[in-house]
Parts: sequence; C-alpha cells; structure tokens
Amino acid sequence: MGRRENPVDRTVPEKAKLADFLRARRHHAQMTYKQMAARSTVVSAATFERAASGAVVPSWESVQEFILATAGEGDFHPELFMDRARQLWIKARRATRAPFYVRRAPDPTLLSSPADFVRALRHQHVWAGYPTPGEMERMSGPGILPRTTARRIIEGDVLPVDPQQATAFLKACYVVRAVDLQPWLASAVRILRNVPSRSRSLDSWVRAHEQMVRQAQIESAAQSPPLPSQGRQAA
Repeated sequence: MGRRENPVDRTVPEKAKLADFLRARRHHAQMTYKQMAARSTVVSAATFERAASGAVVPSWESVQEFILATAGEGDFHPELFMDRARQLWIKARRATRAPFYVRRAPDPTLLSSPADFVRALRHQHVWAGYPTPGEMERMSGPGILPRTTARRIIEGDVLPVDPQQATAFLKACYVVRAVDLQPWLASAVRILRNVPSRSRSLDSWVRAHEQMVRQAQIESAAQSPPLPSQGRQAA
C-alpha cells in the first residue's frame, strides 16, 4: 500500500467525509496511488492522493476517476459507489462555496412568476456548489447550454429559452431524476399560463412536462419493490 498517509484534514467535515470515502475505496481495492494512476489516462498519482487528503474539494472528474480506478470484479453495483461519491462531493462543494444562509434546495412548487423562476434557478446553482459555466456546458452536451447562456442564467439576466435548456441547466445543478425535474417544469407551465407575452412558447413546456411525468412514472415503477407472491397462502 506504499508509505503511510498523512491524517485526513478535518477542518471542514464535509470535505473530510469525502476523503474518508475515497480512502476506504482505495484500501478496499488494496492499491497504491501509483497503481491507480496506471489505470487512469487523465489523473496522476499526486492528484489522486490530494483528492483523498481532505484539504481540497477535488474536481468531479478526479473523484469519478478515483472510483473507476478502484472498482474491482468483486464490487456489486459499482454505480452505487459513484452515486455516493457524487452526493459527498456535492456536499463538500456546498460547504466550501455556498453562503451560510443557504439551508435547503429551492422548492419549485412555490414559484409564481418569471422572477421567482430565475431566482430559484440561481438558488439551485448555489445549492449545487456553484458549478462553473464551463462545467455546466460540458455536462449538457454540445450546443444545449453554452457557457455564456449558463452564465447569464446564473447572473439572473435571462430565463432558459425552452424546456430543453431549463432541464439542461437543472441537470448541470444535479437535479437529474425525472421525479425531481417534473415539479420545475410544472411550475414553468403554471407561470407561463399567467404571462400572455410568453404564451406562444407554452405548448413546448406543456409537452416537456407531460413527457417528464411519464418518465417519472417509469422511474418510480422500476424502483418499486416487487409485490409479494400471490401463490401459496399462509396457513
């Protein structure tokens, strides 16, 4: 396992929890940082070691490579480790970037005007730990959410031009499940119905919301536990 590591920096508890999780993955894999770097084409041994120090919040790319490098054949459902890593990483970013007064994610069901919607998007961006416009553009794919547009939404200058752009912005702020996206689109539809100047775009938002509702239902059904057997009855 190489030389003994320095203790995790516990100055910020959320950063320490992420570091503890990453170190546990490395110890489980019984790998050195040099061996991990040999499995990655983009992250060095020094970067892996710093990611697990607790002194910094590493980039998501580094965390992702950390999990991939330490994944082994005996790991069942490795996507669960990635999901857990993402949750811890977001909390670490939030702890180091978000203002102290941000206590919870915005509730889209409470929005009633375009100004409310813009403010809630900005709040969600803060809650996600301030992903940069460049990060958001890369997460969204070519042409969907240009970094200049992401920056203008973050600054409160503009609303997303269509539901695809709004969904891309929210996903880049780690609102990724259909069940969580659906209330945002429902809120947009409700607001647009009360803004005559924007009525021409209403149909596309309605269709997007209906599609998201169906997707949420599919996700919910896939996650529901199987029903008990109806065969043999208890005596």
